[in-house]
Amino acid sequence: MSGLKNRKLLLIVTGGIAAYKTPELVRRLVERQVQVRVVMTKGAQAFITPLTLQAVSGNPVHDDLLDPAAEAAMGHIELARWADLIVVAPATASAMARLAHGFADDLFSTLCLATDAPIAVVPAMNRLMWAAPAVQRNVDLLKADGKLIWGPGEGSQACGEVGAGRMLEPHEILQQVTSFFDKTVAISAESKTLQGEHVVITAGPTREPLDPVRYLSNHSSGKMGFALAEAAAKAGAQVTLIAGPVHLATPAGVHRVDVESALDMQQAVAASLPDCTLFIGCAAVADFRAEQVGAEKIKKTADSDTMALTLTKNPDILAWVAEQPKAPFTVGFAAETQKVAEYAQAKLKRKGIRMIVANDVSNSALGFNSDDNAAEVFWYAATGEVTSRCFQQRSKTQLATDLIELISEQKHEQ
Repeated sequence: MSGLKNRKLLLIVTGGIAAYKTPELVRRLVERQVQVRVVMTKGAQAFITPLTLQAVSGNPVHDDLLDPAAEAAMGHIELARWADLIVVAPATASAMARLAHGFADDLFSTLCLATDAPIAVVPAMNRLMWAAPAVQRNVDLLKADGKLIWGPGEGSQACGEVGAGRMLEPHEILQQVTSFFDKTVAISAESKTLQGEHVVITAGPTREPLDPVRYLSNHSSGKMGFALAEAAAKAGAQVTLIAGPVHLATPAGVHRVDVESALDMQQAVAASLPDCTLFIGCAAVADFRAEQVGAEKIKKTADSDTMALTLTKNPDILAWVAEQPKAPFTVGFAAETQKVAEYAQAKLKRKGIRMIVANDVSNSALGFNSDDNAAEVFWYAATGEVTSRCFQQRSKTQLATDLIELISEQKHEQ
């Protein structure tokens, strides 16, 4: 109950048959003392009346971008700023397309552009529509923009077909809302440990081109770095996430910069450093790149079974950040397959950084491409001695929260 009480939820109802479920959703939210306001599109009103949702929410329903009474006080901006969370349910294929492509010609789309509140999209459509490539491209765009996608479920549909595309039931949406707010309660206003900080985080692999079609890379998924960015944002920081080539949604409230190579990443880091107070190098940056990149595809030859490549060192971004005249508090990662603690402590000293997070990537249940991780963190205590703390296996989301808490604690002590 504590995570929901007095929360402000803006429900946007678009024009799908699943709109008939929304009064039950509103009723359940209001019972849990959530403040609910409702916006309806013109299409939604073909399935359910505004009066019904006004009755269950206890608030007037909004349906017109240019309502003279509301716009006298910039009503759509007021709504956008009021919400702690915006839920679009049902979200039709058309509504998702409009949201993905930044339309702003009705109340629904304008609100979603004019808010900094998290937006959860609850899809509802025919199974073939949901599977359509255009819809899936829009889903990818929404995820990349940091939108939450809840569902869809599977089951019988109004058209008589069975499959994926059915809107989640009211109790399932309520569970999602509860889970969302429970996570925000975990880092309360009093524990905004990184308030006022600018945190720059690198994540994912780099790709070092050999020719127009081939490259050198590694197995990093970027999940740990993205989890750290989300945790840092929740801790009150301004977060810049510099990401190598990964297919992950941008965490809410995080500024994302996409890069390919190590040189690209160093350039992006340099642009973010002037006001950076905490740098976390979580990316698996390639140590080497090709000395010469082929202008055309490198062809194999019939008279040789081998090929020689000449590689040259990439910049050591982590060490480079740490040696800047006004260096931020710098934290590195060490992904090792053996002698993890020994190699991590050597890296801590060699690179001149303040902390290092070591993990064993030889364990297939942890590290690269896994949803779980474990780590041992090493840092210099006030005495100058290296001290450490172990974090046993847990989700990367939980580990990120634990690491941000530890990093903040040590940063403020030094």
